[in-house]
Amino acid sequence: MSAVTATRSPRSMAWARRRAAFGQFAREFSHSRSGMVGLIFLVVIVTLAVFAPVLAPAWMLDVTRVMDSPRFAPPSWEHPLGTDHQGRELWVRMLWGAQVSLLVGFAATAMSMIIGTIVGIAAGHFTGFAGAVLMRIIDFFLVLPSLILAIVLSTVLSRGVWTIVIAIGLTSWAGTARVVRAQTLSVESRDYVERSRVLGAGHWHIIVKHLLPAVLPLVLANTTLTVGSAIISESTLAFLGLGDTTLQSWGAVLRNSMDVSAATSGYWWYVLIPGLAIVLVVLAFTLVGRAVETIVNPTLRSR
Repeated sequence: MSAVTATRSPRSMAWARRRAAFGQFAREFSHSRSGMVGLIFLVVIVTLAVFAPVLAPAWMLDVTRVMDSPRFAPPSWEHPLGTDHQGRELWVRMLWGAQVSLLVGFAATAMSMIIGTIVGIAAGHFTGFAGAVLMRIIDFFLVLPSLILAIVLSTVLSRGVWTIVIAIGLTSWAGTARVVRAQTLSVESRDYVERSRVLGAGHWHIIVKHLLPAVLPLVLANTTLTVGSAIISESTLAFLGLGDTTLQSWGAVLRNSMDVSAATSGYWWYVLIPGLAIVLVVLAFTLVGRAVETIVNPTLRSR
């Protein structure tokens, strides 16, 4: 062992291992064509959403400012994605709608992952009565129709973006908890965890130092897959009129198209464009999630 290695602190060595692991992960992910395609598409969509106020100023959504614009204009050079029933450019609404849809998707997924990780680790680590109670709670939320519960919560609470975030986050964590619990039970049986327990380590030390780092890669893979489901749930709630009607979202655009019977009136772009945007973004998250899952779980590579 060299003198430099001997003088390095355990924390610096741990960070060096993490950087090396991240570098290995990035190299393996870059070799996945589907994952890279999904990632590049998501980077483009997120960039457009962030710069929506610059690319499409808010006044372009003001109906009183676009009264001279034709209604239901089909896609053309003058109107790239066509116009809606009030003469607003559809590409402008799609840009601003991406902000809300992505915000809800990321925020609801973050809430779901945090709750699922905490409950899953606790259910796998603690035995006896506490573990049994947590498992029954997980089973209850697994069999409960999450969309129905989200609709109920959105109806009871005041309408708004954060209401949808809470509704989706509180109803979609059980699947993550079940996966995390299974991984926790696997890690609990490993020798280094048993050695740590024999040496007097408490619950907090075992959870933070051993269990959490072991389940985080699995949580990361599950997160990228859950974002797509959260975006679909947000679009569904907005389509049902349970979202904030003062904000743009892809589900709200679809609802407006249904209100004016665009599908049966020949205004195909009004329905196709928001629907296609939802499908492509969810597909991109799925491609990224599958690529991450394949790297995290090597047994999937041979399938």
